[in-house]
Amino acid sequence: MSFNSKSNYENSKIKVGYVTRREATQDTYDSIGFMSGLEVHQQLLTDEKLFCHCPAGIYNQSDDYDAEIIRHMRPTLSELGEYDGTALMEFRTRKEIIYRINNENACTYEVDDTPPFPINMDALEKALEISLLSKLNVVGEVHITRKQYLDGSIPTGFQRTAILGVEGELELPHKKIRLIQLSIEEDSCREISDIGHVRLYKTDRLGMPLIETVTYPDFVNPDEVKEGCDYIRFLNRSTGKVRTGMGAGRQDVNVSCKGGSRVEIKGVAHTKWIPELTHNEVFRQWALLHIKELLLAKVTKPEDWKVNHKSIKNMLKDFSGLSDKENIIAINLPLFEGALSYFTQPGQMFADELATRLKVIAGIEKPNMTHSEEINPIIDDNLWSEIRQLLDAKEGDAQVIIWGNEADMKTAIETVEERCQMALVGVPEETRKSFEDGTTIFERVLPGADRMYPDTDSAPIPLEDEYIETLRSRIPSDVIDRYKQLKKWDVPEETYTYIFSKNLFPLIERIVVELDVTPSFAGTFFGHEIKFALGHYKGPEKFDYEKVYKLFRFLNKNKIQHEIAEKMLPDMIQHPKMDFESILTSIKFKKYSKEEILSKLPVLYDKFAEGKDVISKSKQKNWVMGSLRNIAIGNINLTELSKEI
Repeated sequence: MSFNSKSNYENSKIKVGYVTRREATQDTYDSIGFMSGLEVHQQLLTDEKLFCHCPAGIYNQSDDYDAEIIRHMRPTLSELGEYDGTALMEFRTRKEIIYRINNENACTYEVDDTPPFPINMDALEKALEISLLSKLNVVGEVHITRKQYLDGSIPTGFQRTAILGVEGELELPHKKIRLIQLSIEEDSCREISDIGHVRLYKTDRLGMPLIETVTYPDFVNPDEVKEGCDYIRFLNRSTGKVRTGMGAGRQDVNVSCKGGSRVEIKGVAHTKWIPELTHNEVFRQWALLHIKELLLAKVTKPEDWKVNHKSIKNMLKDFSGLSDKENIIAINLPLFEGALSYFTQPGQMFADELATRLKVIAGIEKPNMTHSEEINPIIDDNLWSEIRQLLDAKEGDAQVIIWGNEADMKTAIETVEERCQMALVGVPEETRKSFEDGTTIFERVLPGADRMYPDTDSAPIPLEDEYIETLRSRIPSDVIDRYKQLKKWDVPEETYTYIFSKNLFPLIERIVVELDVTPSFAGTFFGHEIKFALGHYKGPEKFDYEKVYKLFRFLNKNKIQHEIAEKMLPDMIQHPKMDFESILTSIKFKKYSKEEILSKLPVLYDKFAEGKDVISKSKQKNWVMGSLRNIAIGNINLTELSKEI
C-alpha cells in the first residue's frame, strides 16, 4: 500500500503537539484549554451498611459464595417518555449480570427484595462532620434520592444517595478550589470479571456507606488535580472516621480541553496515576478534534455519512479457526483514510477507539479487529485489494475487519459506524477506564443529567441548627492549618504526604507539646524514618503509631537522647511485644556521660592525623563524628557533639 501507517501515526502525533508530561509546561495546558474536576469517594468507618444492618467492611477473600443471582438489564421510559442513552447502550450489550452473595455480609435488601431500613445515623453523622470540615453549607433537611446505575454494579439499577452540603471551598497550599457538593451514598458491587456477555460481581462491598466530594473544574494542570485529590483524601482521613486501605478511596476525574467534552475517567485507584491520566486524556481529546478537522475537509455531508459491509468468511476460510457460529465482516469507511492510524494516546490510534467499543458494546473480545492502517498488518496487500474491490471502495476510503459470533455482528457494525459518525462531530462524552500506564479505554456512555429522582421509600431527615453546631464543635483543625504548622516547624515538605495520609499530625503535635520533642525531629522521624523502616521490615501485626508516643516518653524518663529511636525501630516493628528496655539491650546500647564521650576526642584527633602532612578540618570532623556516632547516639545530642568537635 502507498499509505504509510507508521509515518501517519508519528506525523499526527507531531500535529497534535503531544509532549510527555515531563516536557509539558503550564503554557502547554493553557494552549489546549486543560480543565479538570474531581469526584472523590471515601468509605466511612461504620459497623453496618447504609440502609441495612449487614456488617460493613467484611470482604470475601475466597471464591466461596452462598447464592448466585442472574439478572438482565433493560431500559424503561422516564416520566418524560425518554430513554436514557446509557440504558440503551447497556441493553445493546446483552450482558448477563451475575451476583455472588455471601450470607455473612449481604441480605435481601442488597438484591432489591426488601425496602431500605432507616439510614445509618452513625454514617450520616460522620458525613455531616466532613461536610462542615469542607466548609460546605449544610442542608436543612436530608432528602434521599435514587441515582441511576445502569452497568449492573448495583442490582436495583439505582444507588440511594443524599446531598448533605453544597458550595464549599478548600484552601490548598497554592490556590483555592471550589466544591459543588458532598453526598452520602451506598457503595456498589466489586467487579470480578467482564468477559464477552457475562459480567460477574461480588456483593460484599455493596451498600457500604460512602461519601462523594465533587469539585468545580478549577484545576488547570495535571499536578493540581493530584494535589486537590490528595488534599480531599487527607481532609477525610483527618477525622479518623473513614476507612483506609485498598479500595476504600477511589476517585473519578473529569477532563476536557478547549472545544472538547466532559470525559470521566472512572475509578482511579491511586492518586499517583492522576497526572499521567489527565495529561493523556486532554491530548486524546485534542487529537480527536484534529481528526474531526481532517475528516470534515473531505466529508462534505457528515449527516449522510454511512458505512457498507460484506461478509468475507469465504475469502478467509483459515483465518483464526472460526466456527460455524462465527463470521468475519469487512466494513468500508468512506473517506476515512488517515484517520484510523491517527495518534490519540501513547501507543494508541483512532482504530483503538473502535476496538475498545466493540469489546464493551458488542461483547467481542480482543483480538477482534484489524484494519487497513495497521502498523503490523496481518493481512497482505493482495488480499486487501480483493476486499476493497468487494466493498466497492473508492480512493481515500479506509477498511475495518471484525470477527466473532454471528449474533454479535449487527451490533458490532452499528458500533463501528456510530463511533465514526461521532468522529465527524468531535469528542463524545463518555466514561473511560483507567490504567496504570496513564492510558484509558472506553467504558460506557456518560449518564444523562436527569439520572436522579426522589426515593419514595425514605422519609426526609430534618437537621436542627443545635445538632449541626454540636457536630461543628467536634471537627478537627483544617488540613491547610496543619500544613502551615509543619512549615513553621521546619519539617521537610516531602514528609507531608505520608504524615497526612496516615493522619499522624495529631500524634506528632502531642509528642511535640507534651514530651518536648523538637518539632522538626518529630515530623522527620514519622515522615522519613518510620516510612523507611516499615518499607524494609515486616512485623507480625499492623504497626501501632501510638507506641511512638510511649517510646519518647520512655526516653525522656530515662534521660536518653531521642536519636536512639531510629535504631530501636526495626525491633519495634518486628517484635511488637518486646519492651523498650529489652530493645535497648538488643541493639547493645550502653550509657555514657558527655564527659566520657568527649574524653575520646584527643586520641581520635591524633589517630586521624597520623602520617598526614596536611589535615582537612572538614574531613577530620566527619571522621571523628563517624567514629563516635555509635556510642554517642542516645547519650548526647548529635548537633551538640558536632559543635564540640
